[in-house]
Formats: sequence, C-alpha cells, structure tokens
Amino acid sequence: MWLNVIKGIAIPFIGTALGSACVFFMKKQLRGTVQRALTGFAGGVMVAASIWSLLIPAMNQCADRGRWAFLPAFIGFWLGILFLLLLDQIIPHLHMNAEQAEGPKSKAKKTTMMVLAVTLHNIPEGMAVGVVFAGLLSGSAEITAGGALALSIGIAIQNFPEGAIISMPLHAEGKTKGRAFLGGTLSGAVEPIGALLTVLFAGLFVPAMPYLLSFAAGAMIYVVVEELIPEMSAGEHSNIGVVMFALGFTIMMALDVALG
Repeated sequence: MWLNVIKGIAIPFIGTALGSACVFFMKKQLRGTVQRALTGFAGGVMVAASIWSLLIPAMNQCADRGRWAFLPAFIGFWLGILFLLLLDQIIPHLHMNAEQAEGPKSKAKKTTMMVLAVTLHNIPEGMAVGVVFAGLLSGSAEITAGGALALSIGIAIQNFPEGAIISMPLHAEGKTKGRAFLGGTLSGAVEPIGALLTVLFAGLFVPAMPYLLSFAAGAMIYVVVEELIPEMSAGEHSNIGVVMFALGFTIMMALDVALG
C-alpha cells in the first residue's frame, strides 16, 4: 500500500516537471491568451477536486450526525481559508501579471517572488493529496484507491501548465534553459514534501479526517479565488479563461466519478 501512496504523491510533481520541460521545446514566452487559458483550466480542476475529492468525502464521513453532518466540513473549510490568508500575509510573493508584490517587503528578484507565489499555492495541493492518501491508508475515510488516484492525476494535469508558466518567463528574463527548468520544477517540490508530511501526521489524527479534508479544500478554494480567477480574467476581455475553467472542472469531475 505504501508503494502506491509514494507513486500517488509523486504524480503531481511529475506533472510540474513535465510542464517545466516545455522551456526546452518552445522558443517564445507563452502568450497572454494561453496563460489565461491554462490558469482557468487549473482553477477548474482545483474547484472540482475540492468538492468531489475533499468536501463530499468529509461530509460522508459524518453522515451519522444527521443535519449536523456539514459542521466538520464547515469548520475545516474556514480553517483552510484562514491558514492560506495567513501565509499570504507573511510570505513575500508576486502573482503573474501583477506589478506590486504581496506580503512583507522584500528585495528579492521578480522571478524569485513569482516562484514563491506558485510555491505558496502548491502548499494546499500537496496537503490535499496527502490527506486523501492518509484517509485511504487509515481505511476509515470515504476514500477509494481510485478516488485518490483521480485527485493525483487531476492535480498533475493542472500542474503541467503551471510548470510552463514558471520556467518560460525565467528563461525569457535571462536564465539558461536548464536553470529555468530547475526553477519551474522546484516550485512544485513543496507538493510531494507537504503530501508526505501530511500522510505521516494525519495518521495520528484519524478522527479529525473530515476536518483535514475540508481544510485542504478551503486552502485550495482560497488560491482559486484570490489568485487564479483574477489571473485568468486579466488583460483584454476574453472568455477563454471561463471556458477552460469549465473544461478543467468537468475533466476533474469525470476523473473522480469514473475512477472513484
């Protein structure tokens, strides 16, 4: 079982690495329309994963509470929102297409701040994968091996464009292709590390699994609303971000239902 867990945790990181490798094959930086499309797709995947892979299993585990079955999911969701809000305030970072950095003042380079922004938003994804596999290992959660695999694949799919969105601007600003690839890949390193730590520690808190699942969901939704939706709507008016958001949502939904 642990071998499958390690494989599942590695899948999203592989998605980031493959996306970062685009810097070796594409000569120009991604156009704004393409970036908005990829960002919208990533947002759709994250919202669907939050609902089908995290919030619904969290409430299903508390079905015996009747009308109060929603309460652990409600509490955990808000804790996830507040946790990401806190990180947003204490970590200096710069979102794509933004001119002003967020968080504490820092003299770090623009590219470094962009990598920190992606790293910040990868934290809840790593937690989500970790807590789902922890629930699978515990055997007490409403989580199947197929459902856990679906989440890993879904996160990997949306990590692919993220890797490209980081590595290609790094190369455009003067870094070699190798260094740009490394920077894009390392931006996703927090996911397998966070996932593994979550698996190890979540096993100690099996009764709190509904809270942990919904905590990860809240953190992911925070990233979507605070970062991805503004980015997919930036620039001249276009519906591409909304269309790709819907595509990402339905693909992740289909994966979870089909594999779960």
